[in-house]
Amino acid sequence: MARGKLRIYLGAAPGVGKTYAMLSEAHRRVERGTDCVVAFVEHHGRPRTEVMLHGLEEMPRKELEHRGSVFTEMDVDAVLARRPQVALVDELAHTNIPGSRNTKRWQDVEELLAAGIDVISTVNIQHLESLGDVVESITGIRQQETVPDEVVRRADQIELVDMSPQALRRRMAHGNIYKPDKVDAALSNYFRPGNLTALRELALLWVADRVDEYLQQYRIEHQVSKIWGSRERIVVGLTGGPEGRTLIRRAARLAEKGAGGEVLAVYIARSDGLTSASPKELAVQRTLVEDLGGTFHHVVGDDVPVALLEFARAVNATQIVLGVSRRKSWQYIFGPGVGATVARDSGPDLDVHLITHDEAGKGRGLPVARGARLGRQRIVWGWLIGVAGPVLLTVLLSHVVPDVGLANDMLLFLTLTVAAALLGGLLPALASAAVGSLLLNWFFTEPVHTLTIADPKNIVAIAVFVGVAVSVASVVDLAARRTEQAARLRAESEILSFLAGSVLRGETGLEELLERVRETFGMRSVGLLERENDTAPWTCAGQVGDTPVVERPEDADVDVPVGDHMALALSGRVLPASDRRVLSAFAAQAAVVLDRQRLQSEADQARELAEGNRIRTALLAAVSHDLRTPLAGIKASVSSLRSDDVEWSEEDRADLLEAIEEGADRLDHLVGNLLDMSRLQTGTLAPLIREIDLDEVVPLALGGIPEPDETVDLDIPETLPMVATDKGLLERVVANIVENAVKYSPEDEPVLVAASAIADRVELRVVDRGPGVPDEAKDRIFAPFQRYGDAPRGNGVGLGLAVARGFAEAMGGTLTAEDTPGGGLTMVLTIRAGGSGTELRQPAPAGTTRPEDPAQTERQAS
Repeated sequence: MARGKLRIYLGAAPGVGKTYAMLSEAHRRVERGTDCVVAFVEHHGRPRTEVMLHGLEEMPRKELEHRGSVFTEMDVDAVLARRPQVALVDELAHTNIPGSRNTKRWQDVEELLAAGIDVISTVNIQHLESLGDVVESITGIRQQETVPDEVVRRADQIELVDMSPQALRRRMAHGNIYKPDKVDAALSNYFRPGNLTALRELALLWVADRVDEYLQQYRIEHQVSKIWGSRERIVVGLTGGPEGRTLIRRAARLAEKGAGGEVLAVYIARSDGLTSASPKELAVQRTLVEDLGGTFHHVVGDDVPVALLEFARAVNATQIVLGVSRRKSWQYIFGPGVGATVARDSGPDLDVHLITHDEAGKGRGLPVARGARLGRQRIVWGWLIGVAGPVLLTVLLSHVVPDVGLANDMLLFLTLTVAAALLGGLLPALASAAVGSLLLNWFFTEPVHTLTIADPKNIVAIAVFVGVAVSVASVVDLAARRTEQAARLRAESEILSFLAGSVLRGETGLEELLERVRETFGMRSVGLLERENDTAPWTCAGQVGDTPVVERPEDADVDVPVGDHMALALSGRVLPASDRRVLSAFAAQAAVVLDRQRLQSEADQARELAEGNRIRTALLAAVSHDLRTPLAGIKASVSSLRSDDVEWSEEDRADLLEAIEEGADRLDHLVGNLLDMSRLQTGTLAPLIREIDLDEVVPLALGGIPEPDETVDLDIPETLPMVATDKGLLERVVANIVENAVKYSPEDEPVLVAASAIADRVELRVVDRGPGVPDEAKDRIFAPFQRYGDAPRGNGVGLGLAVARGFAEAMGGTLTAEDTPGGGLTMVLTIRAGGSGTELRQPAPAGTTRPEDPAQTERQAS
């Protein structure tokens, strides 16, 4: 059975018209004879959306009861039994009521697609899981109902339903989205112009990336190699030199000039050993390009211009940014350079920018570390000059400038020998000396055109020439090799120094270290393998790269043992022996990083166990002392009432019963705090966030305070905005704070409970005139089982403030302590202000969804 196709209408905010567009598409399909049904669409009382439902077949909904209320959800079984060609399913990110077939609606949609039913759905950009943090930073609201990005990306069609912020606010003001009583709050909170503009940009960029994926896939399927400049992609070619930072910043400025510009920094490394760049400088440039919003790429290729152009065309780049060559003028005899070659071969579809910088023309410096090898190109040039050079020189001296003298002829041939030694090393120089001596004997020494030398002086001259040529070639070759070795040792020391420093500072994790190994040696994949003993199978402790790590170190291209039961395995090519010294250091550091990570994990577990033991010890102390005190009072009062020896008066019996009731209340309060702290410690607390008025909660929280009218002054303005919080938890928080304040406040000084609105939050301040708390102890009073100073009128185990702070943070608020001007302590409880479209929920089953809170749920997105 073929899988159904998914079409999604994506919007930047509720009210842009996603549901309306979906229903319009349904009418068009019905007119063409398509079997189309409405599986679940909520019109929320919007007349225009409700009219669009007329003429479409609606599937019956499934009713579910939850917490005393009845909710309706999509009946998946009914839709599967009906098997339409197309099903309309609104609000893809919706969380189903507990007891439903699936937890999330997108899972229901997956079932329909698997059954071969095409689905048309809607979703807002703020409900994509990857954008949760970004949306929260923009709107101040954490979206709890989300859908994985991959679910939306797999859609066969994604259509953006766009609307300008001004037009959307006009729709809101005209009452086309929310009811009139919610319009003002929505316009001043979630639907502010800045919020809508930022969300619209997010939606446009996300859809643009998705379109780009479609384009890349099309180009691959149709083997399109020509660049299509659909968006600006700027490739920055890096050499590892300090000029790379200038190039990255210039490319970022170029990308900013066009909407959706992208920067890709690439370093091309040769495949014959260590990379020829400073790893420290490359790490700095990687961080810089990522900070500027670009990406860093590491490519292996022996021909730098070809590899750079292949990479640029593979990513569909439109521009290449390169630095002006660092070579001096005379160094251009070895070739035109990377910049000129790339500009020549780029073709009309790639713009090449050559950027000037401070390092231009200062020389390329010594090549970094390739052992005693001089490179293939240099060796080829050495042989050409050493063998072909003397032949060309002979032709020149014989026909163009004859009779310059044997001494001058020898000096010219010696020059070629020195040049061959500088470029190709010892062997080309020796060949040059041999060929030069034969040509001197044959063409320039009497008698000519024979190997016989008539004048003994010429014999000495040629012998001296050969000796000097060989000596000079040996010295030059030895100097070149020592230079290369020094450069290699410098590179190795720089790599090892940077590696050791980053590992010791704890800046490098195992995967980051393995990625650095892969980049440094130009490998496809790197893995760290380990086993428990000599007979146990190998397991992978960490890996990086695009190919799977081998199961045994022996099967890798390069393996470096680390101890008896650990090995570093590299796949891609065989490395020369000269590179293994640095590789062994990397392997040892990888083992150290792995051990450190495991020790850190064990330390964290030990810390958690120690904290748990401390809590248990304090709990036992509380049970043995604080809990026994009310139990003893209850026990004594009950024993007295049951005593037959004493005839209790009605007044005495009332006093004893009152003592029992007070002890039971104290016991209930202590046990409640202990249970609350247990929930906080185990992470099982799941608040149900909704909008409420603060003046509904605070009076209820004072119910347990003795004589609240005399001990507490309330100042809760009626004009305060609603708060987004859990009503039950907020009541416990306020009760604990006020109870603590009353406990420490003088009897003639009532506690002040005042509230005020500040920006997008509401502050509740509980002010007492007690002894106060020093600054160094303000955080300690919120720790479990901690009480500051003496509380002659208080009882408890020191959990009240700890529970209050834990509940406040669980609801997205804060609880802090400040000094009261004039003496005392002020507790400041900060709660997020509510407003239309700001309701927050926990995922099912702990939370629930309420359709009357529009901007948070997809049921309000049309």
